[in-house]
Amino acid sequence: MGLNCFIILKDVTDGCESKDANRPECTEGDRTVPLRWWMLWLLLPLSSRTQKLPTRDEELFQMQIRDKALFHDSSVIPDGAEISSYLFRDTPKRYFFVVEEDNTPLSVTVTPCDAPLEWKLSLQELPEEASGEGSGDPEPLDQQKQQIINEEGTELFSYKGNDVEYFISSSSPSGLYQLELLSTEKDTHFKVYATTTPESDQPYPDLPYDPRVDVTSLGRTTVTLAWKPSPTASVLKQPVQYCVVISREHNFKSLCAVEARLSADDAFMLAPKPGLDFSPFDFAHFGFAAESSAKERSFLPKPSPKLGRQAHSRPRADIQKVCIGNKNIFTVSDLKPDTQYYFDVFVANSDSNMSTAYLGTFARTKEEARQKTVELKDGKVTDVFVKRKGAKFLRFAPVSSHQKVTFFVHSCLDAVQIQVRRDGKLLLSQNVEGIRQFQLRGKPKAKYLIRLKGNKKGASMLKILATTRPSKQSFPSLPEDRRIKAFDKLRTCTSVTVAWLGTQERNKFCIYKKEVDDNYNEDQKKREQNQCLGPDTRKKSEKVLCKYFHSQNLQKAVTTETIKGLQPGKSYLLDVYVTGHGGHSVKYQSKVVKTRKFC
Repeated sequence: MGLNCFIILKDVTDGCESKDANRPECTEGDRTVPLRWWMLWLLLPLSSRTQKLPTRDEELFQMQIRDKALFHDSSVIPDGAEISSYLFRDTPKRYFFVVEEDNTPLSVTVTPCDAPLEWKLSLQELPEEASGEGSGDPEPLDQQKQQIINEEGTELFSYKGNDVEYFISSSSPSGLYQLELLSTEKDTHFKVYATTTPESDQPYPDLPYDPRVDVTSLGRTTVTLAWKPSPTASVLKQPVQYCVVISREHNFKSLCAVEARLSADDAFMLAPKPGLDFSPFDFAHFGFAAESSAKERSFLPKPSPKLGRQAHSRPRADIQKVCIGNKNIFTVSDLKPDTQYYFDVFVANSDSNMSTAYLGTFARTKEEARQKTVELKDGKVTDVFVKRKGAKFLRFAPVSSHQKVTFFVHSCLDAVQIQVRRDGKLLLSQNVEGIRQFQLRGKPKAKYLIRLKGNKKGASMLKILATTRPSKQSFPSLPEDRRIKAFDKLRTCTSVTVAWLGTQERNKFCIYKKEVDDNYNEDQKKREQNQCLGPDTRKKSEKVLCKYFHSQNLQKAVTTETIKGLQPGKSYLLDVYVTGHGGHSVKYQSKVVKTRKFC
């Protein structure tokens, strides 16, 4: 390796001893080695091989960035391109770059990803002459390298924290610049961008004069955000997209930090194996990758498994990132009520894939409307309406001491979940469909809290009764099977015969009929299935008859009825209502029958 460099150096000095020795740069008092060779010698102990330094000659620069291997395991920062790299805790890392001419603009930006960084930028003073006393004989190579490495250099800038921080100078001296970074908290990722043409590059989108994110609307589960557009899009007409980040932890200062939290092991890339000087600089992924779906959370390129250990993406429920294109208003939905959220907006350059953070905000969603607890009176039926996926709370506090408490629940439509707690202790949790009775052991001076929860299909209606004296309850006793059976062989053109079950308790049964269309479907039938609607809601013309019956022998507790006066070939909806001693009615399952068309 040293031989190669010596040959290169000899080639340079030979050029001054040849026929072109009269060139100005070959005069005795000014026989200097070009600055890039000093850079090369300095990097020899830091790299596994010699390499040409990236320059800002556009043709050469474009050629170099096509060679991905050029920047791998490199301590060179290319001019005008962002690199991503990795730091092990308490292990400093140094990067170098050359400014070839005096009075050159210079900008260096460092982006911490998931941990605070300590970094400083310094300028190395290079020797003005490369030969001893102008003799033309080069100094020993090791001595020259050691001379550069031992130089402390002039510190230009230093910073400690997790902000995206930058150094900028409109006129910088030529020389070798060193960037040293350190993480004292944990292994972490970071990004570095350096350029000598900051005015023309502008890879980071600009922020408007007011970079705040405003909350324009606040609800229990939604928050609407708005922000002023980036001048990069509105003035320069460059392609950008905005990404909104929602977190329950804190605001983020860079999109890099967001990606670190979203991916596995709190890192947006895989950690390199110890011992590698790792600089994954991949130009192939400039620009946004095509999103496979609108819900895709990350546009970063997938890391190569060869660069480190395997890790699998682990979505985090407390952070969400949504990229929304060039819109500057967005409504976040499906939030939890009475919960604080932090909102950040990042504008990303679609060409360079580099982003700038707006000034984030936070907001607490509104509380759920406090529901009144309904008081249940002993032995009295209470009507309850529960919204879809909603909940209602009821309270029962018996006046006198009691041994048992009986709850009657009549779900009018779909199933509803009931929970009963006695003095905070859960006693019952079940789904109820139709009518159910629950008997619980009592306790002196106990108070009962009942929670009714609706289902996902739709709103629920129910009737509930709580009593310490079940013998005086308002609900009629009911058989388990509450269907109406029609006898097909007994159908005529003007009548149908049906049957239904009763109980050992004497109850009143009323049967009603209503003509329906032949195409009467399940949706219409479902609307008719509100079992809480009593016979008082029916027309008098629909009533067929009412009668009492019961049987001590449950096997014989069945009654039949022939409904006459019907029209041939017509369909009828039949309903049977049973009314208890307390006056509360329960409807059996409806039945559609059809008379014969020809007899």
